[in-house]
Amino acid sequence: MAENKKTTAAVRVKAGVLPGVREIKRPDFSKKAADIEKAEDTRDEMKTAAQALEAQEAAADRVDEAMVAMSLEAQEGEGAETLDESAITDEVHWYVAHTYSGYENKVKANIEKTIENRHLENQIFEVRVPMQDVIEIKNGARKAVPKKMFPGYVLVNMIMNDDTWYVVRNTRGVTGFVGPGSKPVPLSEAEMRPLGIQVQNVTCDFEVGDNVAVIAGVWKDTLGKVQKIDYNKQVATITVELFGRETPVEISFAEVRKSN
Repeated sequence: MAENKKTTAAVRVKAGVLPGVREIKRPDFSKKAADIEKAEDTRDEMKTAAQALEAQEAAADRVDEAMVAMSLEAQEGEGAETLDESAITDEVHWYVAHTYSGYENKVKANIEKTIENRHLENQIFEVRVPMQDVIEIKNGARKAVPKKMFPGYVLVNMIMNDDTWYVVRNTRGVTGFVGPGSKPVPLSEAEMRPLGIQVQNVTCDFEVGDNVAVIAGVWKDTLGKVQKIDYNKQVATITVELFGRETPVEISFAEVRKSN
């Protein structure tokens, strides 16, 4: 009887733990869940703050645009301004357009977009916002930071006529050209030298629509018609007959002569 009692003695086992197996401590997920929730709250707060900042910047832009529009309307109300005839020229020069502070890059982008839309690539060649590197020392570290050389001004390389003057003058953010009244004055060579702008007096004896003859290069002895002139690259786009079809090709000014 004693042996039976000893054999059948019940073994007390802790719930969830097998005999002979060490109890495994369950991880506490509550703390990690709290950390995740806190991080999500912080992220939401940062997102809300960013949205508020974007809304403030958009509102500031709308205020600036409204001020510019009011200024343009006031100018129009005083009477339509026209370009001084003495400023009209067929030569390419750099001119300075005055802009509202902070509008330099917007003006540059708007003029370039208008050039593309109105196909004025042969009359307005380049728009620049001159920049320079300024050394700033912060926390003992030197850093080169790009800054505008002339805040409130944009340089335009163009042929001055009624159309080009109107396009630049009426670009949102532009208050006018530098010069007396409605007579824009081009930059001189001495004024352009500190800006890193090279003076190139490029002329050619042909215009768009003229028939020309190629006198050198792979297209030598070929006749064509001028479709486009790029004074910056000093090349002309002409159409030549290739395999029975008219094909546009770029030819250097030095390789082209006007034909009779």
